Amino acid sequence: MSLYALTIFLSAFLLFQVQPLIAKTILAWFGGTASVWTTCMLFFQLELLLGYLYAHFSISRLRPRPQAILHTVLLGMAVLLLPVIPSPAWKPAGSENPTVQILLLLLATVGLPYLLCSTTGPLVQAWYARRERGAAPYHLFALSNLGSMLALLSYPPLVEPYLPTRQQAWIWSGAFVVFAVLCAAVAWRSARGEEEAASVPTMDRGPAPGWLAKLQWVTLAACPSILMLAVTNHLTQDVASIPFLWILPLTIYLLSFILTFDARGWYRPNIFLLLLAPSLAGMAYLQWTESYELGVVRTIAIFAVALFVACMVCHGELAARKPAPAHLTSFYLMLSIGGALGGLFVGVVAPYLFISYFELPAGIALCGVLAWLIAIDEPDLTWPQRVASVSSLSLLIGVSGLTVFLVRSMRDSVKDYELVQRNFYGSLRVRESNPGQWEGYRTLLHGSINHGEQWTHPERRRDLLTYYCANSGIGRAMKRRVDGVPRKVAVLGLGAGTMAAFGRPGDEFRFYEINPIVPKLATTQFTFLPDSKAKTEVVLGDARLSLEREASQQFDIIMMDAFSGDSIPVHLVTIEAFEQYFRHLKNDGIIVVHISNKYLDLEPVLAAAARTLGKAARVFETGEDDDGNCFGTTYVLVANSTRVFDEAPFQGSGHEPRVDDKVPAWTDGYSNMFRILK
Repeated sequence: MSLYALTIFLSAFLLFQVQPLIAKTILAWFGGTASVWTTCMLFFQLELLLGYLYAHFSISRLRPRPQAILHTVLLGMAVLLLPVIPSPAWKPAGSENPTVQILLLLLATVGLPYLLCSTTGPLVQAWYARRERGAAPYHLFALSNLGSMLALLSYPPLVEPYLPTRQQAWIWSGAFVVFAVLCAAVAWRSARGEEEAASVPTMDRGPAPGWLAKLQWVTLAACPSILMLAVTNHLTQDVASIPFLWILPLTIYLLSFILTFDARGWYRPNIFLLLLAPSLAGMAYLQWTESYELGVVRTIAIFAVALFVACMVCHGELAARKPAPAHLTSFYLMLSIGGALGGLFVGVVAPYLFISYFELPAGIALCGVLAWLIAIDEPDLTWPQRVASVSSLSLLIGVSGLTVFLVRSMRDSVKDYELVQRNFYGSLRVRESNPGQWEGYRTLLHGSINHGEQWTHPERRRDLLTYYCANSGIGRAMKRRVDGVPRKVAVLGLGAGTMAAFGRPGDEFRFYEINPIVPKLATTQFTFLPDSKAKTEVVLGDARLSLEREASQQFDIIMMDAFSGDSIPVHLVTIEAFEQYFRHLKNDGIIVVHISNKYLDLEPVLAAAARTLGKAARVFETGEDDDGNCFGTTYVLVANSTRVFDEAPFQGSGHEPRVDDKVPAWTDGYSNMFRILK
């Protein structure tokens, strides 16, 4: 038993250690957006489906000895493909579909090793049930999910802060070799039991599940998958761009699997079905735009509790419907199909079908319908009798009311906006306030984060607002100009194009923007770019990758203003990133880094980077003005020499960035957001 348990636990642990490892490694190549994680999750769910399909085929079509031979060969091939380090050749040029590019990259880098880890659960459980006649293998599924959850929870505090990603990849690869040896041993141990099978009763076959039972398994697995991924998107885009907030929904998802498939069976239908109604109602209420008055902490708490109840109901009903061990691999195959369908819906269909995050309301409504079907599941009654009962009609009215409320909330979430568009990089909305008035202005929102505003009155639309006012760090840097000498400025992140308002005749402004929707909005919904007196150019693609491909541009100013939601992409503030910036900067030029955000204190990170590279740095902070037109800002300016900060625009203000010995300089292989959380 210990050999089976150790193999399953190690495979599950490796599965969920490689997920954040590989996602973090490629995050920098695709703009640092939360959609990278969602796409990675989709790939892992599809790999899980293939793994379970392989397990089902192997158990149902091959005898034990051929199974062992095939699996050992595949394990050996996977070992030869190690280590799991992505090739730089997969870096995007800017024109590729990021979803397809990420899926292909993951397939080439970790495809076979991950497939073999994913197939271990059902395969080893089937081997165990065949060898240990009469034994119940499903508690090993709970052990598998425990290993997955421990891997997920241990990565941010114990692995990421202390090991560069390349070293993590080598350690993971070494652990995979150990797993391969264990798994091969289990396979051959199972094969050796083939000769004993004739003298031992076969494992419990039970009745074969029909298509309706399999459809139930798929649907009950798809619903929590949709909810988990949709809640992750909603929390990280529309509620709070807190690093690692994606861990919470996934942890809840795995915990519900552990509790429902544990031998003690923690799921109690009479309790959790009662809790499901207020849980779904709570999530539906939080789709209403005015619900933000509850605050971030309460909103996250309500979503966490509601998601846990919904996952417990769906996974609990799955556990209650599990078949006899002989049909185990078929059961897990249907579960993986459901999970993959949920991932495809959220990761591929929704970004191109919906203009906003409507997959969460769809998931809530689906869960309500499933709850109604579960509640009326009385085998002794015919379908007309089940549906016509008073309790059934009452539940149906409640689910219908919930669906109507969700549809109205979806409509209300977009009706007051001039334009709403969505793609891989998130949902962008344009809102106009006080139209036709002197105080009228237009706002660009990414999720819930302001990415630029402009006065709409013709006499005011060149005036600077929000983060770009005269006393801000960028405002001071743009005053540093010798009359008659044109400036060459790089801006990492376009937004509404506000930086173009600083342009003067002869200036050249080069914007680097990864999201193809943003340039269209900046030229059709805002006028900073069309009105600019400077020559403007937009380079589409990740800013850092674009700079790496270009010859030295000799910029006077490099403005780093790229945000994914409210968080700065990590790969833009590493030592390697600053080396690229200084390669493109004039000797007396300035790098301006906008670090205003709610959750991260990036000041010591930039202090460490400047100190490591031997550069000078100053922090310029401003408070919000009385009328709210100029926001409170924090900018860090980095230059080759302190002499720059003796010039007029900077005299009498600013301070050296705070140094924290516990926060070393970030590199492409090492970063630690936990240490800089506010």
